Amino acid sequence: MKKLVLEELNRISVAEFKQSDKNPIVFILDDVRSMHNVGSVFRTADAFRVEKIYLCGITGTPPHREIEKTALGATDSVAWEHCLHVVDLIKKLQAQNYFVWAVEQTEGSTKLHEMALNQQQKQAFIFGNEVFGVKETAIETADACLEIPQFGTKHSLNVSVSVGIVAWEVINGRLKMDN
Repeated sequence: MKKLVLEELNRISVAEFKQSDKNPIVFILDDVRSMHNVGSVFRTADAFRVEKIYLCGITGTPPHREIEKTALGATDSVAWEHCLHVVDLIKKLQAQNYFVWAVEQTEGSTKLHEMALNQQQKQAFIFGNEVFGVKETAIETADACLEIPQFGTKHSLNVSVSVGIVAWEVINGRLKMDN
């Protein structure tokens, strides 16, 4: 075994990415304070060919050097939009036939490994503030809540880590359906 060099990875260009079919998934970041977290989410969205990122409330937007530090250029490939109010966005996406998940620990939340996605339906995932999580109003408006099971002493994960875990679970399910 040998590690692949960059040229052997056969990565597509930004122009090819923009023209490519995307996975019918959007990420919603609501009041995420850390620009590094925002940049990491852009990079994850690029890796999994996510359709779009919505940056809501006080979440920082490109161009910003701290976002770029972790995005490594993914702000050029991934579509994004700023929306002031997350609840307005949720309603807009629901009207466009997205199933909207709030990624949060709630009564009656669906555990990530028990999530049964309709692969024909577009999916949106809301990730909240690093301290306060997803807003109650967003939880109330979302179609369902999704919880990442945790087994240690801490009660939460970093928002960018949560995005990566959810993204992989969704994409992995899509890959299994294709095989």
